[in-house]
This record gives sequence, C-alpha cells and structure tokens, in this order.
Amino acid sequence: MTMMKTLTAALLASAAFAGAAFAECEVTLKSSDTHPDGYPTVEAVNRMGELLKERSGGRMCIEVYHSAQLGQEKDTIEQTKFGVIDFNRVSMGPFNNLIEETKVVSLPFIFRDVAHMHRVMDGPIGDEILAGFEPHGFVGLAYYDGGSRSFYNRQKPITSIADLKGMKIRVMQSDVFVDMMTALGANATPLPYGEVYSSIQTGVIDGAENNWPSYESSGHFEVAGYYTLNQHLIVPEVLVMSKVSWDKLSPEDQALVRQAAKDSIPINRELWAAREKVSEEKVRAAGVQVIDTIDKTPFIEAMVPVYQKHAGTPKLQSLVERIQATE
Repeated sequence: MTMMKTLTAALLASAAFAGAAFAECEVTLKSSDTHPDGYPTVEAVNRMGELLKERSGGRMCIEVYHSAQLGQEKDTIEQTKFGVIDFNRVSMGPFNNLIEETKVVSLPFIFRDVAHMHRVMDGPIGDEILAGFEPHGFVGLAYYDGGSRSFYNRQKPITSIADLKGMKIRVMQSDVFVDMMTALGANATPLPYGEVYSSIQTGVIDGAENNWPSYESSGHFEVAGYYTLNQHLIVPEVLVMSKVSWDKLSPEDQALVRQAAKDSIPINRELWAAREKVSEEKVRAAGVQVIDTIDKTPFIEAMVPVYQKHAGTPKLQSLVERIQATE
C-alpha cells in the first residue's frame, strides 16, 4: 500500500469514527486548524463545541479537524468562504491581503506586550476588526492567543539586524511579513507552514519565525537550533465562521455560536500560557541556544517604511494611533 493510500485510509477511518460520535447531533459543523491535536487553539474550539452542544440541548456539534487535515491555511480560507468548512482557526497573516484592517494588528511591534494586545482586541478596536471580515464572506467570532513570534535559524545566533542580512527566512504568505523581512535585510521566503521543517533541514531556507509552542510542537527546534527572543510580532489568531454556514442558522443559534466562541477565549488563554511554559522548557532542555536579551530599538526603527506602506491611509493610520494610545 502506498503512503498516499495509507494516509487516505487513515483519514477515512478517522472520519467514520468521528461521524459516529456526532451522529446524534442535528447539525454538525466542521472546523479546521493547522495545529496538532492538543494545541491550545484546537482545544479551545473543542471546548467551544462542548459548550455549544450543551447549550443547544445536543442539537449542535463542532467536529474539529486538526493537523491541517483539511489543508493548509490558504486552502482552508477558500473552502471556508464557500461554506465547505464551517469554522476556521487561522493566523491573521493570510488575511492581510484580503481584509485591510488585519494588516494593522500584523504590524511588527504594534503591541507593547501580550497584555496590551488583550486590552486592544477585547475592546471596540477588536470588534471593529472582526466586523471587517463579513463583507468578505466570513463572520469573525473570536481572537485566540498566538504568543509572541521570534526568529530562529540553523546557522548562528541572531543578536542584531546585521546578523539577518542575506538569510532566507520563511514567513507566512503576507505582504506585511515579506516587507518586514526586507526591511531587516533578509530574504523573505513565503512557504506553507507544513513545508518549513523539511525546507530548513535541506537548506532551502535558513530559518523562520514563530512562537514557543509552534517552534516546539512542529519540531523546528530540531533543525534550527538558534532562537532569538526579539518578539517582533504579537499577532492574535482569529476564529471565523463561513458566512454561508452562518446564514443557515437561526438568529437564536447564531447567538449560541457567538457566546460559545466568546466563552472559549479565556480557555484558550489559560491553555496557551501553560503550553508556552512547557514548550520553552522543552526547547531549552534540548540544548537550543536561546538569545534572551536583544536591543529591539534598531528593529523598531527599521519598521518605519513597513508602517508607511501598509498603514498609509488615514483610516489605517488612525487605527495605529488608537492602538498605540490604548493603555
């Protein structure tokens, strides 16, 4: 049996088992996530499904497909738009070229720290950005923690902008992230998340950038043994629902979905904080060289052209100013 046939058989068996588990539900909604089973975002949507099932009297269930079973983010976004997938937990970056408001929260160093990000996204600014998804075929439901993203690579410690010069660094498929790396003198290489490990291992790229749990759970620390805590991005992840699927629900069921999504946020944050700690400890114990202290000022100053390009309209400039003014 070929590897593809084996994989197909495994997925069909998994789907059959899941189908039996959700058979008692009148409405079973599919949710996609690229992260593995047990990851904080996956668990948050699982818990959301439990809340929805309980509050709907067992009528509504959410079936979570983790580990990119339904495809990488670019593909699942398209499927979600057309209602093939009902829910999707997605990184903000892939939406940057579609929904302009998402560019602002994807800007490097826009948030001072994670607490600042929470205050912004939990308030009217966050609600305003979620509303921006609907004209594009999505209903924005919740923001999940995605941690702070830092650089890692297989060659050397990165302690300054000069160390990045000429390095091939994987970024998400977003113009903001590409321009960020260009401003730092690196060669941005957009790649699907699932291709990063082998690309570092074979030298197609030199490194990437991500948070502690992703760096650890993906195994990237095995092939890229230098991790620099520069925390250039603190980008919330977003849970969206297909507008096609949303419009099929009654107003009462829409309200149940919104509330269950909202109630899953603190669950995600608690799980994230715990997972982040465990991942960091595991990476350090594996012997990865972690650069804990770095002068961020030159990195921040280098982002001026990125802000000018991607937040250059009065609307986006105002959004930047309001975020920066949030205490």
